[in-house]
Amino acid sequence: MDFAPIKKDTARLAVLPNLLEYEKCCESFSWDTVRLELDGLPDGRGLNMAHEAVDRHAAGPLRQRIAIRWLGKGGAVVDLSYGALREQSSRFANVLAALGVAGGDRVFCLAGRIPELYIAALGTLKNRSVFCPLFSAFGPEPICQRMVRGDAKVLVTTERQYAKKVAGVLDRLPLLSFVLLTDAESHQSDRIRSLPRLMAEASDEFTIPPTSPDDMAILHFTSGTTGMPKGAVHVHNAVLTHYLTGKYVLDLHPDDIFWCTADPGWVTGTSYGIIAPMTHGITSIIDEADFDAERWYHILEEQRVTVWYTAPTAIRMLMRAPDDQRRRFDLSRLRLVHSVGEPLNPEAVLWGEKVLGLPIHDNWWQTETGGIMIANYASQEIRPGSMGRPLPGIEAAIIRRGDGDTVELIGEPDVEGELALKPGWPSMFREYLHDEERYRKCFVGGWYITGDLARRDRDGYFWFVGRSDDIIKTAGHMVGPFEVESTLMEHPAVAEAGVIGKPEPVIGELVKAFVVLKDGFTPSEELRLELIGFGRSRLGSAVAPKEIDFIDNLPKTRSGKIMRRLLKARELGLPEGDTSTMEGGETS
Repeated sequence: MDFAPIKKDTARLAVLPNLLEYEKCCESFSWDTVRLELDGLPDGRGLNMAHEAVDRHAAGPLRQRIAIRWLGKGGAVVDLSYGALREQSSRFANVLAALGVAGGDRVFCLAGRIPELYIAALGTLKNRSVFCPLFSAFGPEPICQRMVRGDAKVLVTTERQYAKKVAGVLDRLPLLSFVLLTDAESHQSDRIRSLPRLMAEASDEFTIPPTSPDDMAILHFTSGTTGMPKGAVHVHNAVLTHYLTGKYVLDLHPDDIFWCTADPGWVTGTSYGIIAPMTHGITSIIDEADFDAERWYHILEEQRVTVWYTAPTAIRMLMRAPDDQRRRFDLSRLRLVHSVGEPLNPEAVLWGEKVLGLPIHDNWWQTETGGIMIANYASQEIRPGSMGRPLPGIEAAIIRRGDGDTVELIGEPDVEGELALKPGWPSMFREYLHDEERYRKCFVGGWYITGDLARRDRDGYFWFVGRSDDIIKTAGHMVGPFEVESTLMEHPAVAEAGVIGKPEPVIGELVKAFVVLKDGFTPSEELRLELIGFGRSRLGSAVAPKEIDFIDNLPKTRSGKIMRRLLKARELGLPEGDTSTMEGGETS
């Protein structure tokens, strides 16, 4: 079902958007011009993420502005101004330097959303070392795998995390020189050190060494359906993408209060939970606690959040809560809501307009792209279900692979194909660490092949169809799970849906759906048949699900992606593969 576009009247918006003339901006765009909006290191020493995010603000009129307001699980509040963050991150950089940690050395962080993690991230970047975040819910094996593959030299973590998840694998990490414990009062050994003690002994003055824009800055691990996790390498020049998307997509203005709910263990939590908002000198909210609808609404009201960036999982969970819960809170300061992680179903976009008073702006990017590539903008209409239009400076296309290393560009609108990007944007990943062949295979015919199937309409809006390895081939039809899932969510009983292809000897695969019901609805054979009929009436018999199972929760990554391959593995009794990024794993 097509949903009517949500029009924007910029004259009636509370704040005039930064990007008003999209087409004109795209025509005249230059990354060199974006570079001029940043400072660069003093004396022409290059470009460093931490300088652009913190030090340049701390040296000017924004020194006393709150950079991070941290909300603890138990009610504690810690404010870090740009000046204080400069001093604390400089102390951490001096700690690393004193330990002999050099530029290019990998500094891993295994912690929840605590202030020390953010200080360590920025201090690592200042020292020209490489920041490598880990999910705090990882168990010992995925932690060990990533640290071995990433050549970890330093690990920053808590005493509890170390004892529970790292101590037992320490002998498998011979390159790990130091473990810095954020909450230890004293050193345990030459290798296991107290970070508070080291910080107290370090100077709060640090001169960032000359930094090339192409120096490695961040290493993010991303899991495939099989094999070892992939380490995507990003460089300091990525800060140009972070800054520009903060300006044009998130539409950040000087007085904004910004809340990105993502954990830095996921690329969004680093690119948009740390770097992007700080390059604009605004205040970011960091919440230590896990999702809770009541708490989240309270934070939005009490902290007077104006721009909110969250995940489809959280939005769908809020959709399951009673609408009157939201009405108890004053969200009048909120002017923009963004979502990323999994394509946003049209119903969720419309729910935002109905319940939050604002449509939700979906956008698309990947760990490998380092920043937002395709988005819905504050000044443009939203087409529910669409990823939006490419960022100025990004060339996106729908392609069809030919023979060998060739591709065919699909110019006609609304034709499905592979989504591809023209390489060269600043935050493009530069390698998969220690896996040159896998990296090389990502590029075909002069394009980066994303692995996603999509279509582009005649106005340049892109529409997600599915991951190429999720596409269902049934009776000669190619079915994208997202379309089926979104249709099922239009039924008043359905909170979430996950769709897979199940092998069937006659038609190849049949479409099977796993459905999570809203509160107040009970699984029954009658409801199952009703949903099958509902699907057929909306999608046609060839595309609609032929089987439906009711489940309590869909398996998802902590970044919000439905793990369809896990649904399929469980349905067929196959090995589940890498599940280290799943929601609901071990807690910190």
